[in-house]
Amino acid sequence: MKILHTSDWHIGKQLQKIDLTSEMELFFDWLVGIIQKEKIELLLVSGDVFDQSNPSQNSLTQYYDFLKRMVPFKCKVVITGGNHDSASMLNAPKQILELVDVKVGGGAVENIKDLFFSFPDGKNELVVAAVPYLRDRDIRKAAPGESYADKIEQIREGLKAYFGEVNAYFQDNYTDAKFILMGHLYVQGAKNSDSERQIQIGNQAGVEQGIFGSVPNYVALGHIHKPYAVSKSNNIYYSGSPIGLSFSEKEDVKQVNIVDTSVKNVAVSILPVPKFRKVICFQGTFNEVANAVKAFKNDCPLDAIAELVIKEPKETVGIIQNVEDLMLNHGIEGLVIAKRRTFFDEQLLGGSNVFSSNEDVADFTPKQMFERRLELESTFDDDKKEQLRNAFNEIMETIKGVEA
Repeated sequence: MKILHTSDWHIGKQLQKIDLTSEMELFFDWLVGIIQKEKIELLLVSGDVFDQSNPSQNSLTQYYDFLKRMVPFKCKVVITGGNHDSASMLNAPKQILELVDVKVGGGAVENIKDLFFSFPDGKNELVVAAVPYLRDRDIRKAAPGESYADKIEQIREGLKAYFGEVNAYFQDNYTDAKFILMGHLYVQGAKNSDSERQIQIGNQAGVEQGIFGSVPNYVALGHIHKPYAVSKSNNIYYSGSPIGLSFSEKEDVKQVNIVDTSVKNVAVSILPVPKFRKVICFQGTFNEVANAVKAFKNDCPLDAIAELVIKEPKETVGIIQNVEDLMLNHGIEGLVIAKRRTFFDEQLLGGSNVFSSNEDVADFTPKQMFERRLELESTFDDDKKEQLRNAFNEIMETIKGVEA
């Protein structure tokens, strides 16, 4: 079979309050064309379908419109839930979607056999284990008085045991079939971007690639937005997000992975996704940035989203006003300046550089805020700081729905 692996669509995502719906729609147009051109028989979506657990009506419409466009093709679909998704929301229409060859696994299941799908139906030529994002309660039992280090180790062991059970089930129940394993988690070594929500105790419980074992022919991962080959020899890949979701992804070349199971060990090819919108950063002194903005020419279908990073020796009222004017009145077609950061060696009020002038607190997660504050405590040694970090992480883990 010919398979296409993608993930982390984050339908409904906004970048600095700029709606990315149009960009996602262009990606879907392109994806439908690729499925036709490449004769893709199976589409895998490895989690974080939506950006919010309670997506807007517009986001749901975009999701179902895409699935509706898939109906005329002989392409089956398997979708798993990610840490941004609501398992119950994804699962709600699963029985109806099965009628149009769309399989959905929004969350962990009581019986592990319910993770498995075979293709073509009943022939077992290809078997997919659709493992969704696994929450703490799915892989470990909390105990009174356990330490932060205990929690991390329990999560690692829980993930290892879960994937070991998945592999064992495949070996016990299928023969002479290619095996695709899906997952949504953080594997050590993968590079995060600013748009990912840290999972499983701030990603400190990240696992090693060895937990997937040698049984799967291909491991289709989601969560990391930067495309990443965890292991080319074992065919373990993050496909990454198809569009740029933060300024830290501005240099990324987005991609989807095409997997051909017709050969002995399966073949993986990388297909770059066209850039529908530039996410860029203009950096330097105010004059350097202003000149770069004036020289900018957009060659993408959608308006570029830009960040200004101004670095000056001394803060002045004039520079602050000039930056504001540049943001609002730059006059460059096809360019939206959505964010600015200013750094001064000498500030007007002699304040600390922990937060730069004009930085927006809303851009920072609680963990980033805590780390910035911790930098000020010059009297704390490294051991004390590590104790405070562990205490902070434990508190954040107990506050449901708060991002560390």
